[in-house]
Amino acid sequence: MSRTAILADVLRSQARQLKMPGLTRSFEDLARQAREEHWAYEDYLHEVLAAEIASRAESAIKQRLHAAAFPEMKTLDQFDFGAAEGVSAPKIAELARCDWIARGENVLIAGPIGTGKTHLAISIGVEAARQRRRVTFSRAADLVRALIEARDAKELGRTMRRLERIDLLIVDEVGFVPFDRQGGELLFNVLAARHGRRSVLITTNLAFAEWPRVFGGDEKLTTALLDRLAEHATVITTKGKSYRMRKRGADAQVQAVPAQGVPATSTTTHPREARNK
Repeated sequence: MSRTAILADVLRSQARQLKMPGLTRSFEDLARQAREEHWAYEDYLHEVLAAEIASRAESAIKQRLHAAAFPEMKTLDQFDFGAAEGVSAPKIAELARCDWIARGENVLIAGPIGTGKTHLAISIGVEAARQRRRVTFSRAADLVRALIEARDAKELGRTMRRLERIDLLIVDEVGFVPFDRQGGELLFNVLAARHGRRSVLITTNLAFAEWPRVFGGDEKLTTALLDRLAEHATVITTKGKSYRMRKRGADAQVQAVPAQGVPATSTTTHPREARNK
């Protein structure tokens, strides 16, 4: 084995001990380039350290995205602003810069089912995680269930403190499942504790006047919660029909139109034949 190969093995071992995976992956290619281009020693050192810094930043982003527990990855590039009624692309782009999170402000996205609310919430959350902010995504019913379980296990205080450390708490689908009074109070306490300090992004299919029935019919609690949420909030209202329903309708129309030059009955299977397949 050549001296260069032996030294490379030693450097890889040292980089692993120092927990520097970026340097491990890059030092040989950079050394080759440095020899070819006659870099100064300081230039080579700068490049390998820059590779390690970039690797650590990428790793931190991956950890933030994983910790956020998004149900799926959605980005703003995938969002169809042309088909979204009531959604301003410039406003969403502004929110994606996440300056409002640093100020402890909130975002409320309201509108009918299937109009892109969750997609927008996840996309904004992804941008926040890419900025290495701590993000947690939870459906409202799941969050309330977790709070009740923590209370019953006498771990509610620890759970509340963990949630308070989150820079952006995304609560999806407020209104899909009503809570009893105790569940509503627990959610109120979580959101109220963040008031003016930490940001919340909420999606809901209900008008705000309908929120009391979600929180066990407690109008005073609901009014107090909305006052806190809306004090420093951006409200986005989606409109129109469900994307999924429109897609199903479009798919049905495509299936109903026979291919050019092919009889409409040519692809039809008789029920008896279908049973025999």
